[in-house]
Amino acid sequence: MIRRFRSLPLRSRLALLVAAAVAFGVAAVSVTCWFIVQGKLYAEIDSSLQAQKQSMPYGLVQTALDNCGKNPSNNNYRMRFDSYTQVVRANGTVCALDYSADTVKVTDSDKEMAQDPKPGMFTLRNGTDSNGDAVRVMTMPLIVTDVPNQLPTSRVMYSKAALVVAVPLKSTESTLNYLALLLLLVSGIGVVGAGAAGLAVARAGLRPVDKLTEAVEHVARTEDLSIRIPVEDDGEDEIARLSRSFNSMTSALASSRELQQQLIADAGHELRTPLTSLRTNIELLTRSEEMGRPIPPADRKELLASVTAQMTELAVLIGDLQTLSRSDAGQPADRVQVVALEDTVESALRRARLRGPELTIRADLQPWYVRAEPSALERAIVNILDNAVKFSPEGGAIDVILKNGELTVRDRGPGIPTEELPHVFDRFWRSPSARALPGSGLGLSIVARTVQQSGGEVSLTPAMGGGTVATVRLPGAPVPPPETP
Repeated sequence: MIRRFRSLPLRSRLALLVAAAVAFGVAAVSVTCWFIVQGKLYAEIDSSLQAQKQSMPYGLVQTALDNCGKNPSNNNYRMRFDSYTQVVRANGTVCALDYSADTVKVTDSDKEMAQDPKPGMFTLRNGTDSNGDAVRVMTMPLIVTDVPNQLPTSRVMYSKAALVVAVPLKSTESTLNYLALLLLLVSGIGVVGAGAAGLAVARAGLRPVDKLTEAVEHVARTEDLSIRIPVEDDGEDEIARLSRSFNSMTSALASSRELQQQLIADAGHELRTPLTSLRTNIELLTRSEEMGRPIPPADRKELLASVTAQMTELAVLIGDLQTLSRSDAGQPADRVQVVALEDTVESALRRARLRGPELTIRADLQPWYVRAEPSALERAIVNILDNAVKFSPEGGAIDVILKNGELTVRDRGPGIPTEELPHVFDRFWRSPSARALPGSGLGLSIVARTVQQSGGEVSLTPAMGGGTVATVRLPGAPVPPPETP
């Protein structure tokens, strides 16, 4: 049953839940109303019976008791009170005031009341008459005085009998049955109406979800990430938030696809040049061997050096692409750790000094601890120092300063034109003046991605007096954080 319910559409489940909730509420109200009306009707009947108790002609009752078993001459009592009136002895004998009328079936409680009468005591119950019809019965002890005027000083005698007065419940039961039928009809109409209203509300409320579902199915079917779901500017409900999240997701996916396509196109373009040159040089060497016309030793050596350089360039380019792809995938949580930034910079400086032995590299490093992937962070700093070494003039100086989490690398090179600064971190972008130099155009892209994943930021600005200042800011502290137990 639960599986079948879960297999229904969402709007059908909502309609059924609304109908069930309304049905429960209507049923509770209807049952409560029926019992309240029943109690009210029975209370009125009980009041009527107690009123008859006060106006009961005890002389006639005493006559019925004295002539028990005989046909009384007066048979107008039941017609006058529209009730059953009879006297019950302790042994269960019924003494009716009108033997032509129906009698009430005697119970054990009636006999106990006749056996042990107590002043002021009475009981109320439902019973049946001799025809099996329902009646409301009041039983009270029969008390007879020995003085007709019943003065306070009179001696009271308790007869071993009880007076039973009953009222037919036919009209009351008819009223209650009619009320039950009416409540059942109203409840049914209410439940059906609630189900229809719930279905209408569910359709109206889930219309944005239908649009979202259609959009998702369209994207899955066509891979078209340009689709957007219209959202009201002031919408703050869950559907509006879900629609905004979907639009943001498709925008991010579309942007990621464009970047991926651009990366493939740029990588293909960058790989084409060294591969073409490498292929040309190898073909020259192969043709020389096949035709038996050896290349002069000097030219052959130059060709082999060119092949080696082009292979090195390809290896560097492929390594940068792999690094960039890992950066796009994010830093694995198990590789992130607390890193002493001054040690990482010092390690990168040693490599930079080997690549530019003719340069003067001055360093002022203060302690700073960050959370990052050590190898990726070192690779980013090495790329910054490589750029400084590459563009520094022979015999120039490079200043490296680490203070309060801010790393600055200042060179004395030609600098970067202002109009080119917005593009320096783009993939495969290279300044026209630097295209003759070795490199893949991915170094600064790797730097930017690594620094951003570590929660920092990086920038390049012109330096006073010429050159460029690369600035890296990373969140951290001058002391290592306490170890987590």
